[in-house]
Amino acid sequence: MVHIHVMGASGSGTTSLGRALADRLDIAHLDTDDFFWLPTDPPFTTPRDSDERIRLLLEATRRPGGWIVSGSALKWGRPLEPLYDLIVFLTIQPELRMARIRAREAARYGQRIGPGGDMEVKSGEFLAWAASYDTAGPERRSLAAHEQWLETQTAPVLRLDSSRDIDDLLAEVLLHPAIAAGAVRRR
Repeated sequence: MVHIHVMGASGSGTTSLGRALADRLDIAHLDTDDFFWLPTDPPFTTPRDSDERIRLLLEATRRPGGWIVSGSALKWGRPLEPLYDLIVFLTIQPELRMARIRAREAARYGQRIGPGGDMEVKSGEFLAWAASYDTAGPERRSLAAHEQWLETQTAPVLRLDSSRDIDDLLAEVLLHPAIAAGAVRRR
């Protein structure tokens, strides 16, 4: 069983890499957004109660087999921290990251985020929040907060530039000693 946390800024590819790893290793993929946010329309507007999100996440990690947690669970995911075999920290140039986010938003929501759309304001707020990741302080999800959190972790940290092809990223994670040893044990 391997337990991997894939983290980084919004738009850095944490979900994409998390899914690819889970598929390759045939283990569960758990995205923090699925636990943090209640399912609403428009989405990502109502946070789930913190005790409930922790309960749900811990319940999901107790299933047989390993798991990948993608996203960010700073401040609320502490019960998982001692379980990580590897933390993968994705970084990417802010301009490329924001271009990815804008494309993702347009593909997901189309006219809903355009002028007069029911998600126009929320989308604008989200884009402004995401754009400030590299310059914001540690009080919120930011590069400073992630770096501060990483300093407190005991699991090895693999830093990857996520502008690279996902197959290259996947290969590098799978070759990491913390994961390669687990893959050998499972055979």
